[in-house]
Amino acid sequence: MKLFKYIFLIVLLINFTGCTDYLDVVPDERPTEEDAFNNIYAAENFLYSCYSYMPNPRTGPTSLDFMTADEIVTAFEHELFANFPKGDFTASNPVISYWNTLFSGIRQCYLLLEGVDQTPGLSQQNKDNYKAEAKFLIGYYHFLLARSYGPSLIIDGVVDINIPHEEFPRRVPFDDVIDFIAEILDEAAEDLPTSYSASSAYGRATSVVAKSIKARALNLAASPLFNGGGEDGTSFYDGFVDDEGTQLISTQYDPSKWERAADAALDAILHAEEEGHQLYEYNESVNLNFPEDEAERSLRMTFADRNSREIIWADTRPEGPYDLQNKSTPFIQGRAWNGVAPTLTMVEYFYTENGLPIDVDPEFDYDNRYEIDAGPLGNTMVLNLNREPRFEAWVAYHNSYYEIIRDENGETVERVVMQFRRDDAHGIQGRSNNYSPTGYLNKKGVHPRLEQPGLSAPSQQYPWPKIRLADLYLLYAEALIESGSDFATAKEYLDRVRERAGIPGVDEAWSAVGGADNKSTLRDIVRQERTIELYLENQRFWDLRRWMLADRYLDDQAEGMNINGVTDEEFFRVETVPFPRRFRSPAFYLLPIPQGEVDRNERLVQNPGY
Repeated sequence: MKLFKYIFLIVLLINFTGCTDYLDVVPDERPTEEDAFNNIYAAENFLYSCYSYMPNPRTGPTSLDFMTADEIVTAFEHELFANFPKGDFTASNPVISYWNTLFSGIRQCYLLLEGVDQTPGLSQQNKDNYKAEAKFLIGYYHFLLARSYGPSLIIDGVVDINIPHEEFPRRVPFDDVIDFIAEILDEAAEDLPTSYSASSAYGRATSVVAKSIKARALNLAASPLFNGGGEDGTSFYDGFVDDEGTQLISTQYDPSKWERAADAALDAILHAEEEGHQLYEYNESVNLNFPEDEAERSLRMTFADRNSREIIWADTRPEGPYDLQNKSTPFIQGRAWNGVAPTLTMVEYFYTENGLPIDVDPEFDYDNRYEIDAGPLGNTMVLNLNREPRFEAWVAYHNSYYEIIRDENGETVERVVMQFRRDDAHGIQGRSNNYSPTGYLNKKGVHPRLEQPGLSAPSQQYPWPKIRLADLYLLYAEALIESGSDFATAKEYLDRVRERAGIPGVDEAWSAVGGADNKSTLRDIVRQERTIELYLENQRFWDLRRWMLADRYLDDQAEGMNINGVTDEEFFRVETVPFPRRFRSPAFYLLPIPQGEVDRNERLVQNPGY
């Protein structure tokens, strides 16, 4: 009998009070089908292998949606992920494609459903739980396919790899795919536990996770891209039919989809809160001296604190030396790459300290926002002053602090003053890489107690959030606003997120400018709130598409400061970042099915524009 070479890794996150084991569900080698259910250990390994097809959300070579929207630009245009904002992908060369990987994962899950009952010695409870996890992953993988490619295939069992050509599956209308996803996630939720007692099971599916993914799927289906272009819009997909003439994406707006999405979001929220999930507030046991502002501490540590109860589901794979934290942190040769830079668009999205957009707040000097003004640490721009705590917590600008452990002149410091002019410590200094292309630097997701004595994986590891409670609150608020059913409750859930962010609630903030009591205004508010709160969390890439706004924001080159400026007067000048950006509409609203798959299956119509 072939022995497993598969190794199931338990990630021990070190330097953590109350140290916890986290589940790493990515094996080095997947088990073979014939060995899968010989004993309880083989069955457990096979279950974990079902998780291994999930895309890694914070690794550039495998993630479509990380660092690929308009939130940031990086100094790493040579890396694989950069092909997406540049528009350098085709059906023949999709660059990063989930298509085959996710269908392989679905097959693996069905094999578990067929075989796990044969496992000698495995308790009935574990058999039921494993099957529920497999059903969840089937629903989740179908959701990822639908979000990427639109109308997909519905796989409802193990497909014979020798299936006759004439029996190849065809694409299914998008709404039918969503119904299938919702149904199988409901089935999974019935048998999944609400939580696991073993810390080593962190990262596995729970009933709360299943309900949350259902909420996200129904929100997607209600959004303009897949819902007739929205109540005032026009669909891209008139004439998008399969080989039998079946319309694959509805061209008619259906407001009841938003009601269904609201119900699902509330159901997920109630179950999450019953299980003890809550918006993160800074925990003194984390023991930070900086940031000094408590709201900023909460925001900086929302998911970097490994005890955060805000996280509903996390990806537990450890971060490597070339991932977000080292790429974002102030430059050290060979250790910290100084290259994840918020765009001017993203900088301007953050609210003022009064909780209003910068072009709405009467107290903010919007017309002179690019002028030089004195800040607490030296000259900066008007744009960088009097902003909300999320801006201060997540964005480093010229003459601001970056909270991080550093050795400076033999002394350990816990924050660094950032300066981005050409010859400054964090400026480009003639380098062709490892610099900020905009004169800003990302702090979100960087632990303030990160130390970087040498090139290595970050000393501070934490699971990456796939779903957190704030996201559910905003999904619920959006659905209530779009359905027009309950603006007051929508504001209540918006205000929960805003209160944690240290800004006034919607009514309090907008009372200065005539109030916020109509759908159009509230739609703008909830979309801006998602853009800010979920900055750099794999959501903007998809939100812009489902809102049918991607062509407006992803087809323009980014802007930032003049990073070759030597003086303040030269540096504080808005310049276009010379990196190409292209969004071909409407084709890029959906990703291309790999052309080889279309060539093999004549029933498989390609997405429009490819």
